[in-house]
Amino acid sequence: MVCIERKDGHVAQVKGGKSEGKKLVIVESPTKMRSIQGYLGDGYEVLSSVGHIRDLADKKDIPAELKKTSVGKYSIDIENGFTPLYVESERGKKTVAELKRALRTADELLLATDEDREGEAIAWHLLETLKPKVPVKRMVFHEITKDAIRAAVDNTRELDLALVDAQETRRIVDRLYGWDVSDVTRRKVGQGTSAGRVQSAATRLIVDRERERMAFVSASYWDVEALARRAETGADGFSTRLARLDGAPLARGTDFDDRGALRKAVVVLTEDQAREIAAALEADGAATVTAVEAKPGTRSPKPPFTTSTMQQEAGRKLSMSAKHAMGVAQRLYEKGYITYMRTDSTALSTQAISAARTQAVALYGDRAVPPSPRSYRSNSKNAQEAHEAIRPSGEDSRTPSSVASALDRDELRLYDLIWKRTIASQMSDATYETTTVTLETTVTGKVAAFTASGTVYTFKGFLEAYEEGRDEKRSDADKSDDQSLPKLAVGDAVRLSDVEPKGHATSPKPRYTEASLVKALEEKGIGRPSTFASIIDVILDRGYVSKRGQALVPSWLAFSIVRLLEQHFAELVDYDFTAGLEDDLDAISRGEENRAEWLRGFYFGSDDHVGLRKVVDNLGDIDAREINSTPIGDVAVLRLGRYGPYLEVPGDDPETPRRINVPADLAPDELTPERAQELVDAPVGGDRVLGQNPENGRDVVVKDGRFGPYLEELLPETDEAEPAAPKKRGAKKVEPPKPKRASLFKSMSPETIDLDTALKLLALPRTVGVDPETEQPITAQNGPYGPYIKKGTDSRSIGSEDLIFDITLEQALEIYAQPKYATRAATSLKEFEADPVSGKPVRIKDGRFGAYVTDGTTNVTIPKGQTPDDITFEVAVQMLADKRAKGPAPKRTTRRATTTRKAPAKKK
Repeated sequence: MVCIERKDGHVAQVKGGKSEGKKLVIVESPTKMRSIQGYLGDGYEVLSSVGHIRDLADKKDIPAELKKTSVGKYSIDIENGFTPLYVESERGKKTVAELKRALRTADELLLATDEDREGEAIAWHLLETLKPKVPVKRMVFHEITKDAIRAAVDNTRELDLALVDAQETRRIVDRLYGWDVSDVTRRKVGQGTSAGRVQSAATRLIVDRERERMAFVSASYWDVEALARRAETGADGFSTRLARLDGAPLARGTDFDDRGALRKAVVVLTEDQAREIAAALEADGAATVTAVEAKPGTRSPKPPFTTSTMQQEAGRKLSMSAKHAMGVAQRLYEKGYITYMRTDSTALSTQAISAARTQAVALYGDRAVPPSPRSYRSNSKNAQEAHEAIRPSGEDSRTPSSVASALDRDELRLYDLIWKRTIASQMSDATYETTTVTLETTVTGKVAAFTASGTVYTFKGFLEAYEEGRDEKRSDADKSDDQSLPKLAVGDAVRLSDVEPKGHATSPKPRYTEASLVKALEEKGIGRPSTFASIIDVILDRGYVSKRGQALVPSWLAFSIVRLLEQHFAELVDYDFTAGLEDDLDAISRGEENRAEWLRGFYFGSDDHVGLRKVVDNLGDIDAREINSTPIGDVAVLRLGRYGPYLEVPGDDPETPRRINVPADLAPDELTPERAQELVDAPVGGDRVLGQNPENGRDVVVKDGRFGPYLEELLPETDEAEPAAPKKRGAKKVEPPKPKRASLFKSMSPETIDLDTALKLLALPRTVGVDPETEQPITAQNGPYGPYIKKGTDSRSIGSEDLIFDITLEQALEIYAQPKYATRAATSLKEFEADPVSGKPVRIKDGRFGAYVTDGTTNVTIPKGQTPDDITFEVAVQMLADKRAKGPAPKRTTRRATTTRKAPAKKK
């Protein structure tokens, strides 16, 4: 008998099983299931839990008898050790039933979920739900290869309940924080808003960076650049830059602070001074070499990938989002090409080090590796993470070219990155020599010193294989010169030519990208690397942040959320406090902290912590109007309304202020007082008269509406209303005429649209022609789901808005000759393996209402905020399973009333 005792006193007992039968192995994903089944053979049955089978109960799932207890608010029994109330999902119930059937004929259960906190918790939930009567073992591995799986079977362990406690604590904290604080944000900022322990800190980071950009004051400075050549031959040209005048250094971008003030005493050249110096040097550019300094240096390779560094490099080099990178890495791991991709460790196994060194020597020669293998240590204290870095799996570290045929494009690109990083991590240092040359000349009565630097690599070492990417720099002045300098000696004569004065302006800190945000979160200890992708996904989906290229731009909604949290939940969004929570969770995972006691201190308070409950209970009155307001200089106040941000200024009526819509594509740091004044001074409503419709003489204007720019044909105004004729009893109400309106195409701009195009839009729908068979007219028009053609009640989508004006009758008839949606259905955006339930191939297709997942029988629309790139095979399988569990949508039927109609009441 195996007994597993929890710290809260709960004991799970499993009795010895039958002497015959297969061993049941439970993993998390169907892909992993198929790979491992092949390695274990017939004596084992491998099944998948498809992720989590149960979670904290939602409000609708809480039993009626518990609704008025402490459990009813959070699904957590706060009064009794913070015991959570778990419920199985619809998909989970079906999965559990299948697993129980398989368990009846098994003589041993191996829980083979991932070896991290979440994987350990999934294993514990399976144990609690299945209640097996056979021996139970915990099977862990870091790569899916035959040797690794066989070794995992031979080296099982018991369930680590400290890891389970840490994961349960994280889930409970997130529920307590999220439900309490989100309730406040919904009431004071807006419906659909939320707050979270980690997402709020990440949002604050992005908002703080935008605040720095808004407060930034640019400073300008000038310098002079020239091309230097040997005086006697005019050969060996190299770039130089004016560095000092009479010994005083010239200003560079780093000499100014973010308010535009100088940090130290330097010479700030004006444009006139720089041009004067340039003109004098063009007339006589003779100079002399006064110093030549050479310094040797070395560069060491970076350690192999952790979860965080892999996400950063995938963003910099492959332009992958953190979520996309993790999805691709998950597929590579489950197919057996890389080791486990959720890890803080930079260590490599002896086997991996040997494989990397062997390949480096084979590719780049004996000097490519140092005499002794390199070892890396992680600063992380987390015992719950995998004990090895992300690397190619197996003994020989397969080259990208050898696996190219088995991987899709993104898988191959990421595998290539992981492979190169692993090989480079075991290679020799790169050695280089940096030479700095100083040239001096006299110009405008002052001694002008020009400098030039050049770096030459004497041995490239690891750079032959891989060089880490870099985040965006603040200005080009920060970049060093990588040029080759000729052999020069002190006293050599040179001549300066092509002299050019150059103006510069300091720039604010760049916005965060996903890569730099992941780096900042890791440096501050906020969240776990394995959760960074989901954190970024949440703040994008909530509308707190949008992407402009690679940059993360906060919305004004994010400003309101962060302001509310800073003013009323200051401790909960404090970076140090958030990082401290992670340290406490790590302590629980190591068994150094008691879960229930820690949660009590977090919720009710302790000597050094106020407590979430006290904060929420003592909020006082929160002025929602103030929370959602931002002064824009002295020009206007930006407010957050139901339909987005707008500027508010005094109107003609003191009681009714004037409102001006803020363009959706205007970033917060771009809404300067000057730009706000332009919006205020623009014509009321932003109307622009394009001209008159020649058919009726009415003005055609372009307006800025709640849902975007649109066109309107203005109706003539009447000077004086005629007295209305007395209404006859029963006469129909006469509706006033409505103006013609039309939305602009996505490719059109309200600033550039002309009258001819406007008249075309106002004339829609356009008659394409008449179907010769049915004699029905075919029209082309635009709708909420895009451009389409219509014949009677039969509508067909067309590819582009421009086709509305260009499509011919022949083209329209050809579209109608095809089965409805045939063109779209024939093209799959993505294809996967067969679904484990239906046995049919899983595909992602483009449908009338967007992309959807299908196995030919069950269809599931991809949720808003996600793209087909975000959907992995495992996610697709789970979406299909959830849809099947829900069953078909109930059909609406019209039934006749079975009750007898009451007779109307008699009049008195």
